Amino acid sequence: MPVGIRASGARRGNLPLTADINVTSLVDVAFVLLIIFMIAAPMMQGGVDVQLPRAAARPLSMKAGLVITVDRTGQVFVDKDRMSFAEFRSGIRSIIARRKPSGVYLRGDRGAAYGDVVRVLAAIREAGVADVGLVAEEEPRR
Repeated sequence: MPVGIRASGARRGNLPLTADINVTSLVDVAFVLLIIFMIAAPMMQGGVDVQLPRAAARPLSMKAGLVITVDRTGQVFVDKDRMSFAEFRSGIRSIIARRKPSGVYLRGDRGAAYGDVVRVLAAIREAGVADVGLVAEEEPRR
């Protein structure tokens, strides 16, 4: 065996190995993720998720859901049971917990005050329902 070589194959005169981490690529990835989140964050903010009725609306099937209706006088109906807004607001959480509906659908009369429909929608959302379907009739075609 030659004099300057160890059995493992390394020479005695070499510099020791360093265990430094190259953080350049790590910083690049962090900046790219920061930019992506800065662009995506405003898009994720939202309020009440509603879709306004369109002229050619598809009918919404309400098979096993809970149907809540607001008539033009502001009365609230859960399926066919009539109640005032105060009764509805205090009892909606227990109704949802008891029935466990697959969907909640809100029907508002065309002549109902916008504020009445929004108050009912807010009470439903406050009860823990994230998705509320707004039901509209299909507009007749000309």
